[in-house]
Amino acid sequence: MNTPCKKVGIIFHGKLEAAIGLAVELERFTRQAGATTWRTAAAEEDEIRRQATDSDLVLAVGGDGTLLRAARGMAGCHAPLVGINMGKLGFMTELTASEAFEKLPLMFSGQGWIDTRAVIKAEVHQRASFEALNDVVIGRGETCRIIVVEAKINGIPLTTYRADGVIVATATGSTSYALAAGGPIVYPQSREMLLQPISPHLSFSRCLVLPPNALIELSVSADRPSTLCVDGQVDVPLHNGEKILVRLSKNVVRFLRLHPPAYFYESLTQRLKGEPLC
Repeated sequence: MNTPCKKVGIIFHGKLEAAIGLAVELERFTRQAGATTWRTAAAEEDEIRRQATDSDLVLAVGGDGTLLRAARGMAGCHAPLVGINMGKLGFMTELTASEAFEKLPLMFSGQGWIDTRAVIKAEVHQRASFEALNDVVIGRGETCRIIVVEAKINGIPLTTYRADGVIVATATGSTSYALAAGGPIVYPQSREMLLQPISPHLSFSRCLVLPPNALIELSVSADRPSTLCVDGQVDVPLHNGEKILVRLSKNVVRFLRLHPPAYFYESLTQRLKGEPLC
């Protein structure tokens, strides 16, 4: 990014008073810097999409959940996104609340580099489609029993999972639920996808790293409730026998960074509380 910002958006966690207050302060600060602004809650994804289309920069004030909502609303938009952390982990955010007013003038003047992240698209056969920055998960519904998910890759049968669920994750999502389920950490700008079962029982247990052109077909085969969960925030009930197609989206999300690319590695052990990675 090398051009000054003329229009800046501010997205905030609508239920966190501190985030709302900081968003108001940032709007005032941004206008004093000479830019026009807009402000909306993270839950308003349609409004985010409408406003971000002709914006130069968008700030997301909250935690990783706020950033995920903002990213879904901005998927495919040219404007880069900057996360300002007010949550606990802040794995994807770039700035803390305390350093925002110091660092943002650098970003407003065009400094920083663009970190492009892949997005996946999940289609519930003939019903709806969703995009996710982190992951989509097929999981059990209200009952505490395993579900059965038949998996195909590019039309070729792979395996039948008997598990608590199945995760399809992006590289960004490799440090989220997929990691907790035993998957690998993938370099964040990678376009590969992860196919990771959750607590499999007498079935294939390894994570698969799939290329960007893979088409993943997952079919639920069970007489008990199951759910498709998008980025841990959107839940869609699934019917018995229903097919979900997951592939890489043509859209991407662009983040504006000041930290150097190698900072991802420096921050891993810190943000994972110093635990060994192997």
